[in-house]
Amino acid sequence: MATAPYGIRLLLGVAVTAIEETRKLPQTLVMYPMTVASTVAQMVMKVQQDLAGFAIKGDAALEAAFPPKDEQPEWATFDEDEEATEEAPSLNGDRATEGRFALFSVPDAGVRATSTTAPDGEDPAPAVEAPPVAGDLDYDALTLAQLRARIQSLSVADLRALLAYEEAGRARAPYQTLLANRITRATAK
Repeated sequence: MATAPYGIRLLLGVAVTAIEETRKLPQTLVMYPMTVASTVAQMVMKVQQDLAGFAIKGDAALEAAFPPKDEQPEWATFDEDEEATEEAPSLNGDRATEGRFALFSVPDAGVRATSTTAPDGEDPAPAVEAPPVAGDLDYDALTLAQLRARIQSLSVADLRALLAYEEAGRARAPYQTLLANRITRATAK
């Protein structure tokens, strides 16, 4: 097949492109306002970014020429400025909270130790002896989530022993509820 001259190929290409664009014209007309709006928004944001860049460079130049003074008045105090007088709760076993966050908090390690006097001056309650299952599980160091994962394999007798141990000791409501519910489910089977 013979090749047409370049000029004819060029004119045919322009004509076909014009026909294709004419067919797209209804869709293009519908999209045109959105295209214009997005283009204008893009230009406005670019101008704002350029202006912000100039302002930052101007701030840097002013700061270099005139170093800032300490703007904090003498009477103003901030938490960072003061020495911590109270110790924050540590994560080495001290419980930071009860309630809904007890699931993930670390239980008190030394709560079951006996004291010499009770806060109200009465004789302290006798120390509760831990059942063997508590020692096997390291119950006193378990969080609620850890206990929930481990009690699935315990017998009803072990669960009752842990519940009695909890009620006689710390009497933490989330732990008691978890153990009581597990006992109920295990006995219902």
